[in-house]
Amino acid sequence: MKITGNVWKFGDDVDTDLIIPARYLNTSDPDELAKHCMEDADPGFAGKVATGDIIVADKNFGCGSSREHAPIAIKAAGVSCVIAKTFARIFYRNAFNMGLPILECEDAEGFHTGDRLSVDFDTGEIVHLESDKACATKPIPPFMQELVQSGGLMKYIEKRIK
Repeated sequence: MKITGNVWKFGDDVDTDLIIPARYLNTSDPDELAKHCMEDADPGFAGKVATGDIIVADKNFGCGSSREHAPIAIKAAGVSCVIAKTFARIFYRNAFNMGLPILECEDAEGFHTGDRLSVDFDTGEIVHLESDKACATKPIPPFMQELVQSGGLMKYIEKRIK
């Protein structure tokens, strides 16, 4: 599985309140959540992000409360994956459960908003297309890729029991 997209860069400790503010948790509708994705970190993000774009952050992305709304909002906004130096553990699992691929990359601070990346989930290779510089991450295990391709854990289970 490969994707290519433009980078939206965020820093350290992007918590779930920055990803989807608590004032919007009265809905679980993905389209409504997408309208407010990253609103408190970048007020215009939802109107500027394009399908296939990539969020890149430094360390501890997704810290804070364990709300599933956060990966749902990111995915519904059209983001194809999130790359960060590190993730909060509960966000890591919630992301795959919701069908949002994420990769940990030690070199994440080297990417900037507007950069264009190619990401290969099978090999873990991330290529900065402007400089042709590549960095390696751990590839997404086949089972986790299957979760993503199914649309998340619940859809994966539904397919398995039919």
